Amino acid sequence: MVKEKKSLKPKKLPKWPFFILIPFATLVIFLTFLITFIYSFEKRYQQKIYPGVRIDGILFGEKTVQDVEKYFNNKSQPFNKLQLILNFEDKIATISGSDLGVSFDGKLSSIQAFSIGRSGNFLSDIYQKWRAATTGINLSSVLKMNTNLIDDNLALLSQSIDIPSQDALFQFEYGKVTLFRISKPGQKLNTPKAKEMINSLITAVTRQDNPDLQPLVISLPVEIIQPRITTENSNNLGVRELLGRGSSKFAGSIPGRIHNIELAASRLNGRLIPPGGIFSFNDALGDVSASTGFQPAYIIKEGRTVLGDGGGVCQVSTTLFRAALYSGLPIIERNAHAYRVSYYEQDSLPGLDATVFAPGYDLKFKNDTGNYILIQAKTDTQNYTLTFELFGTSDGRKAEITKPVIYSQTPPPADLYQDDPTLPKGTVKQVDWKAWGAKVNFDYKVTRNGDTIFQKSFFSNFAPWQAVYLRGTKE
Repeated sequence: MVKEKKSLKPKKLPKWPFFILIPFATLVIFLTFLITFIYSFEKRYQQKIYPGVRIDGILFGEKTVQDVEKYFNNKSQPFNKLQLILNFEDKIATISGSDLGVSFDGKLSSIQAFSIGRSGNFLSDIYQKWRAATTGINLSSVLKMNTNLIDDNLALLSQSIDIPSQDALFQFEYGKVTLFRISKPGQKLNTPKAKEMINSLITAVTRQDNPDLQPLVISLPVEIIQPRITTENSNNLGVRELLGRGSSKFAGSIPGRIHNIELAASRLNGRLIPPGGIFSFNDALGDVSASTGFQPAYIIKEGRTVLGDGGGVCQVSTTLFRAALYSGLPIIERNAHAYRVSYYEQDSLPGLDATVFAPGYDLKFKNDTGNYILIQAKTDTQNYTLTFELFGTSDGRKAEITKPVIYSQTPPPADLYQDDPTLPKGTVKQVDWKAWGAKVNFDYKVTRNGDTIFQKSFFSNFAPWQAVYLRGTKE
C-alpha cells in the first residue's frame, strides 16, 4: 500500500490584533521623538547652563560659563572703591577696597551652575534638570576678600586696645600701707565678633543693586574685663576709691630741691588718716635737717631767700593742700607764702599754695568722711611733676573751688646789688628773684546732695619781692 505524500506549504504568520499594533507604533514614535528631543536638548546645552538655574535669584539658564564669570567680574568692579574703617575711641585702622579685594567668585559660581544636571549619575541628573526647568534651582554667589588683611589689622588694633585688668593690692605694716594699688577693670577686643560684624556689613553692601560706596565704619566691640580682686574687698579700712588729686610742677629746680621733694613725698606716701583724725603735715614729715637726709636748697627765711636744709618741702605741702581741697576735706590750717613762688604758678594761678616751717607754720586738714583716708604720692623727676592722691570712701560730697581773683598787684622793687668780698671781682651771683606783689582770694565750698556742708575763703597777701645779686670784690 502506497502512502500519499503531503504537500509542503509555508506556514502563515499569525495576524497581530489591531488593538496591539497601534500602541506599539505609538510607543516607537514616542521613543523616537524622546530620543530626538533629548539629543537636541543636550546638543543645545552642551556648553550652556541648563534652563531654570539661578544665582542670587538671577536666571543664568542658556548662559555659558564665561557669561557667568563676566557678569560677576563686572559686578565686583565697584567694590575696589570701598573703604573699611575700624575704630574704637582714638584707635583707627583704614583698609582700602583694592587691598581688601572684595569680589564675587565668578569662576566658582559658574562651575556650580554648570554642574547642575551633570553629576554623572543618570537618575540624579534627570531629576536636577527636571526640577530646574519646573520649579527652578537657586544658587548663592560666593563673596571673597582678603581675610588675612582684616586679621592683621584687628591684631594690631588689639595691641593698643587690650588692657589687662588690675587686681587690687593692699599691704598694711607697722601702721603704714607699704603696698597699695587700686583695682582697675581691663578691656579686650572681641575679635570673633568684630570679624562677624565686618563680614555682615560688607555682605549687605555687596547684595545691593546699587551699592552705597560710602566708607564702611565699624565701631569695634570691646568687652570690659573685671579684676579678680577689687579694691572694695582688698581691705576693711574703707580705702576703696579716689577722693581727690592734687598736682604741681617743679621744672627748673636745682638737684638738691628735687631730692628734698622726692624725700618728703616718700615720707607721706602710705600714711593713713583715721576717721575723725586731723592730719598735721609737720608731724607726719618729722625732722627736716641734714641728719635726716635733706639737702641744702633755697628757702624763705627772715625775709630773704637763702640756702637751707629742706628747700622744696613747701612744694610738697602745696601739692597736698590742693589734693585735700579737691577731696572736699575741711582745711584746719593753711598759710600762704610771703611772696609768689614761680614753681607754684607753672600749672596754676597764684593762691593755691601752702607754706610750712616747723614749729610756726603747718598744714592741717580733717578726715570727716567716716572711713580711713590713704595718702599716695608720686614724684615724676623726668617730667618734674608731683602728685598726691587721697583714697577712701566717698560720701557723695563735691568740692567747688572758684578761680583765684588777683587784685592790688604791686611791682617788685628795683634790683639790689650787694658787694661780696668772698666772690672774685667781676663775678655776679643772683641769690633772690623778683616777684610781683598781689592780693589773691578764692572761695571753697563743699556740698552733698545739694546741701552745703561747709564753705571758706582763702586769702593770700604776697609782698613784692626784689631780685638780689651778689657782686664780687675779691681781688
